[in-house]
Amino acid sequence: MANERQSRLKYRRVLLKLSGEALLGEADYGIDVATLGAFAEEVKLASELGIELCLVIGGGNIFRGLAGSAAGMDRAAADYMGMLATVMNAIAFQNMLEKVGVTARVLSAIPMPTVCEPYVRPRALRHLAKGRVVIFAAGTGNPFFTTDTAAALRAAEMGCDALAKATQVDGVYSADPKRDPRAERYDHLSYDEVLARDLKVMDGAAIALARDTNIPIIVFSIHDRGNIARVLSGEGTCTTIGGPASKG
Repeated sequence: MANERQSRLKYRRVLLKLSGEALLGEADYGIDVATLGAFAEEVKLASELGIELCLVIGGGNIFRGLAGSAAGMDRAAADYMGMLATVMNAIAFQNMLEKVGVTARVLSAIPMPTVCEPYVRPRALRHLAKGRVVIFAAGTGNPFFTTDTAAALRAAEMGCDALAKATQVDGVYSADPKRDPRAERYDHLSYDEVLARDLKVMDGAAIALARDTNIPIIVFSIHDRGNIARVLSGEGTCTTIGGPASKG
């Protein structure tokens, strides 16, 4: 039965990129436990389809390196603090996944064996092969790189079929649809179109890496119940960037 479900999947192994701000819910700072639980249930639905899932979660709900740098902090120091914030989010998400019955592991690019496993590529691949959800924390382990870039990097390293970017809206628009009712929604874009139009889906380094490794980016809304499972099954509303048919 599991093999039959997997044979119908559009994507079998996917990296899900979730912003730290998404964990805020209605709060101004930190993690809203109810929101965290709802997202964990969404990941559970996708996992039950047989999709091998790994995640990268931002840290903007706790600390954002660029904001710290803009306020006068040393950029490298601020970025390291932002990386630590992603570890906190990853541990919280792992805990909630375990509570809903999904086995998960946190692998950090900055070694901290007391709280999580260090990132080692073969180990991460083994976890995925065993059906565990893998959460990558601490970005790439280097300052000056965003969690978007970390997501594209880990998706390539894990041999993912797609990089799924969960957002506040149901795809990529020509402008902010909440501010501009005339904003056009795109069903499909090439990597180069995203870069040339400066659409701000992900940072330029992440888009370029996805282009070079030919991994499609699926942009969809995180707020619709069951949407992760629908989109990763090839259904639901989303914008697809690049992919095997479109390297440019």
